[in-house]
Amino acid sequence: MKNMLSFSAAAIMAALGSAVTAAELPAGLSWESNMEEPLFASPDAKFGGTLRTHMASFPQTLRSVGPDSNSGLRHHFMDGVPKLAARHPNTDKWIPQLAKEWAFDDDNQTVYFKLDPKARWSDGEKVTADDYLFMLKYYRSKDIISPWYNDFFTNKIEDVVKFDDYTIAVKSAVKMTDDELMVQINLPSNGLQPRPEHFFKPKKDENNDGIDDDFVRRYNFKSEPTTGPYYMDKVRKGKSVTFKHVGEDWWGYSNRYYQNRYNVEKVRYTVIRDSDIARKHFEKGSLDTFGLILPSLWHEKANTKPYQNGYIHKFWGFNQAVQGAGGLWMNTAQPLLDDRNIRAGITYATDFDGMIANVLRGDYSRKPHGLGFGHGGYDRSDNSPPAFAPEKAAEYFAKAGFDKIGPDGIRLNDKGQRLSFAITYGYQPHTPRIAYLKEQAKQAGLEFTLNLVDGSSAFKYVLEKKHDLAFINMGGGEIPAYWEYLHSVNAKPQTNNHTNFRSPEMDKLIDSYTKEFELQKKQAISHQIQKIVSDEYLIIPGYMVPYTREGYWRWMKYPTPAMTKKTEAMFSVVDLATFWIDEDEKKATQSAMKKGKTFEPVTVIDDTYKL
Repeated sequence: MKNMLSFSAAAIMAALGSAVTAAELPAGLSWESNMEEPLFASPDAKFGGTLRTHMASFPQTLRSVGPDSNSGLRHHFMDGVPKLAARHPNTDKWIPQLAKEWAFDDDNQTVYFKLDPKARWSDGEKVTADDYLFMLKYYRSKDIISPWYNDFFTNKIEDVVKFDDYTIAVKSAVKMTDDELMVQINLPSNGLQPRPEHFFKPKKDENNDGIDDDFVRRYNFKSEPTTGPYYMDKVRKGKSVTFKHVGEDWWGYSNRYYQNRYNVEKVRYTVIRDSDIARKHFEKGSLDTFGLILPSLWHEKANTKPYQNGYIHKFWGFNQAVQGAGGLWMNTAQPLLDDRNIRAGITYATDFDGMIANVLRGDYSRKPHGLGFGHGGYDRSDNSPPAFAPEKAAEYFAKAGFDKIGPDGIRLNDKGQRLSFAITYGYQPHTPRIAYLKEQAKQAGLEFTLNLVDGSSAFKYVLEKKHDLAFINMGGGEIPAYWEYLHSVNAKPQTNNHTNFRSPEMDKLIDSYTKEFELQKKQAISHQIQKIVSDEYLIIPGYMVPYTREGYWRWMKYPTPAMTKKTEAMFSVVDLATFWIDEDEKKATQSAMKKGKTFEPVTVIDDTYKL
């Protein structure tokens, strides 16, 4: 039951004017913690050892915000450290991290949190409500030179209120469902994580915002404290970075969901700029793991002597992580593509399933819908990608007036127009995939031409709405976003409405979706939106990679089952980090190698969460 007393922002702001602690916590709040969800780590895990991995380049800064901060190490300071709460990786329920409990106000804007008093920064300082108040000043400050964070924490987050040292409220600038509020507050990349006020003490603060005027330069290569289990220990500029565990007394281990995780004592990232060279280092034993996602790596290159001799094992684990919208986006503003029959014909003439089987070796999976996958109740239960059906495609093309076949096998209409459309894409290795679609489409009398536009220029080309069909996969969040992709107001250049779709019915549904705060009703509207996208043949569902594949030396261990629904990397200390290093097994393996002793080759396939 929600609090029946409305949270008054004006009252809180008035309280903030004198003393932050003057705010009173409303009575009647219903607190949640979800501390009885199933565990997913192993009690057999051992603590210790150094995980040796690599990165392609040395970061230009150690700051987590500001210029050049979106580097390969940022996840140790931002994305992969505790938020107030997190999704359970299998049940999707919210479970505690820095907060022990939370409660929702009935205003659809405010969430109250009781912080874990055991939480500490990696330098030993306590994590308190003041660190969240400072967080708001920090992200709103112009001195951090980060317009995106300035905007988000000014226009999305209205306020953070302190009630006592370990109780806060977060108020969103807009109304949302309870689940949407929790998602916004706990996003990995820009969620509300505290900032250590004791660390960021300004030397010069002329605008009096609590942030150093010279923030960017001063903190460019300063390692900030974190609330996570690892802190930056050693930096060899241009060569390597080593993170060290806070220790087995890390505050997080008092939380049952953190127990038996983050088991390695150190993590060393070595700069190896070339992926093939990194793979050779791995096979020589200088690195502990190596990613094998690409079919060519898994099927061809992961068969050298260390694999054959059983020193290196192979792991393929399936997940059900969120997949963003993607496949072939049809630009309905282009000639002929405004005809639903043409779009339907193109859909049934596009053989993504054949591409997956013949070009991608059957490794990838088909997205069930053009708007993605993994959104729980927001996705229709009957979502299913259209199968390749050239005869059915031909019927739709004939309805659109393309009932003649030219000498080259491509359909014509009475005006002599050829049924031909360009597919725009931006990555040369995708050429064989698009070429397969081109050959298969000929069976329906359809011609695809390949329009490779290298690099970021491809996305710019699509943003300018110059494409016929765009081969693009977008990122996705836990809750589907429809306004940017489908609302008529965005049917113009420089937006993500890649289909240029306009529909009063769709606009009305999207507006209702945005304003609906009852979860089941909101999900029902989501189903209607997805049905229209399917019925109008706007996005041909493409492929997805719902798994991780990795090679690892036999001393690397993990739970059984290894995977959760949300596991995206088996041997990452900023993902779920349930693996460990068996030092005894490492010594035994190294001894066996010196003596020429071999083991049986091992390939592990965890299909617990295979779709």
